Amino acid sequence: MAGRNKSNKVINSRIENFRHLSPAERLAKALQHANLDDRESQYFNGSDSASDVAALSMALANAMIENVVGKFELPLGIATNFVVNGTDYLIPMAVEEPSVVAAASHMAKIVRGCGGFSMDSDLPIMRAQVQVLGITDLAAAKVRLLAASTELIELANRRDKMLIELGGGCQQIEVQLFESSAVGPMLVLHLLVDVRDAMGANTVNSMAEAVAPLVEELSGGSVRLRILSNLADRRMVRGKVCIAPSALSNEQFDGVEVAQGIVEAGALALIDPYRAATHNKGIMNGIDPIVIATGNDWRAIEAGAHAWAAMSGRYKALSNWEIDAQGFLIGTIEMPMALGIVGGATKTHPTAQASLALMNIQTARQLAEVTVAVGLAQNMAALKALATEGIQKGHMALHAKNIAIAAGAKGSSIEAVTKVMVSEGNINVHRAKELLAVLQRSK
Repeated sequence: MAGRNKSNKVINSRIENFRHLSPAERLAKALQHANLDDRESQYFNGSDSASDVAALSMALANAMIENVVGKFELPLGIATNFVVNGTDYLIPMAVEEPSVVAAASHMAKIVRGCGGFSMDSDLPIMRAQVQVLGITDLAAAKVRLLAASTELIELANRRDKMLIELGGGCQQIEVQLFESSAVGPMLVLHLLVDVRDAMGANTVNSMAEAVAPLVEELSGGSVRLRILSNLADRRMVRGKVCIAPSALSNEQFDGVEVAQGIVEAGALALIDPYRAATHNKGIMNGIDPIVIATGNDWRAIEAGAHAWAAMSGRYKALSNWEIDAQGFLIGTIEMPMALGIVGGATKTHPTAQASLALMNIQTARQLAEVTVAVGLAQNMAALKALATEGIQKGHMALHAKNIAIAAGAKGSSIEAVTKVMVSEGNINVHRAKELLAVLQRSK
């Protein structure tokens, strides 16, 4: 099955034996399945390419941040098999951890056979905060600010005429009142801004600066902070999968038992913050690599995700797993996701642009929905492993190459040492050094 995306380009994310190909063959195959020109390959080739436009040049890196001395590279993999809202996606993932890309692809294959991921999202509303101190009557100041909401919104929207033309802009204001033991009474004005296809930080920060003088005048206090909030609770993404137990069966495990094991593992994360932290880290294992690959702010995404997980007053899982009346495994997720496809590194980093092209992303909401779908897939993979053979067996088998390299293996020795360690089920640096010594003596 291949899905048609919003630009009517047909993408097929199902690529047989993808993991058995060489890196160059994988890239060629992925570009072919994404209907991209071979010229796009130069943006995935990193420092191995002779082209000046390949990946990130030193000149561009020096323009992006300060005190540049070099570049730091991560492996970029492609997760296959994803179907989100009926559309196929090949998913670029920049990550250093073994098993992440493989696990996402494997779960996507299972979900693919059960109808794919169903996702929806809110409008891209970001929140700016204007903090005001030194107010003698908080309630009266709040009334004055709310009464001037039209004027404040118009003032904010003068900062970004292009955004208004695109249908976005400041939509609403809110006023929060606090009492602080450190600084006394505090009023915080919120600007709720539709940022369209941007992440929105610069936009809402500029709007907060623009309204600050009027806020100060109306409130009778002194404005302090004027900045966005990374808890994007008006920019939520929700997702769902419905899995037949038979899709989870294999030679060792019955699908009904696997589904029940996933539910049991997920239940602990809903009530125990110690488990929830690791549970949510597994979700972010799927999300962060896409955020990084597309040039978005992964720190903002992490901060928002974990703040949302603690909104009830107790830190808990971002996803939920249950068995429905028909015996199907149902997985759901809800979390904030403030991603952009315009501005910042998404526009300046060539590989970020190539990653967006690979997925054929047309809007920021589409990117957010796909990203959260991968997070749900990664979560399902971790829970399935915990419910069956345990997390270490598959993870360490894929980690074995790193162990071999850490022990000093090079070239063909890496594969030879890895193969023996995996067959023995004994994967550690000490054993890798022993095997490496045997190989060296045999030469």
